[in-house]
Amino acid sequence: MKKLIVATFLFVTAIISAQDKKDQSKTQIVDAACGQCQFGMEGKGCELAVRIDGKSYFVDGTSIDSHGDAHANDGFCAAVRKAEVVGEIKDNRFVVSKFKLLPEEKKK
Repeated sequence: MKKLIVATFLFVTAIISAQDKKDQSKTQIVDAACGQCQFGMEGKGCELAVRIDGKSYFVDGTSIDSHGDAHANDGFCAAVRKAEVVGEIKDNRFVVSKFKLLPEEKKK
């Protein structure tokens, strides 16, 4: 009987853990920009941030300069861009495992 209870507990734990991992790897389209210049966040200089559900988070796993010149006309310090991301929020920061900057939308 004890073995059955332990096996059931381990099975349920494994299912719950698998579901948590699945949620964390969800691809999202987010706003991306310099946290200080565009999102008004407190920081120590220009740093990449994303806005998810109206809340801004600095990004770990990629940098503001990994996606072009941050101070160019279309750079993160001058414009809010859309990005396709995969990651999770840890300690009030967004830890990214995938970051793909999307092309700018053409203005009519």
